[in-house]
Amino acid sequence: MKHKGYFLLFIVLVLSDQFTKQIFMSSLEIGQSIVVNPYLSWTYLHNTGAAFSILSDGGLIGRLFLLAVSILVSLWVIWWAQKTPEIYKQKLFGQFFLLSGAVGNLIDRGLYGYVIDFIDVHVNSFYWPVFNLADSFIFIGVVLIIFERKSISK
Repeated sequence: MKHKGYFLLFIVLVLSDQFTKQIFMSSLEIGQSIVVNPYLSWTYLHNTGAAFSILSDGGLIGRLFLLAVSILVSLWVIWWAQKTPEIYKQKLFGQFFLLSGAVGNLIDRGLYGYVIDFIDVHVNSFYWPVFNLADSFIFIGVVLIIFERKSISK
């Protein structure tokens, strides 16, 4: 198997995502929020949609569609990473962070029919949509890929 170290990173990230979600599922009631500081709360929510709750009112068809998209994206990222040469370390980190986030949310969709969210960031009256570690991994992965260094130093 190519890129074994990156797959180890993938396993650690997915397990950390699932572990934190289990903590909030077992500790809080749905909709319950705990203020950590003026900018952060833990708020346990179920998101039946995609990012920013897009397609959240899609019913069974919407959930199946999002599940299928999650599977296809995960398979595509695995294929893409396998095609990426080892010298593109930043790109590989980005791909495996992206894959970790996609699979973390895919597990939720497959098991529960929704994604578990709990990180609630806010400043004064501005509230960012509640998210989870998998969403953060997706964001980090995309940033690493977009800002990949174009020249390889030897």
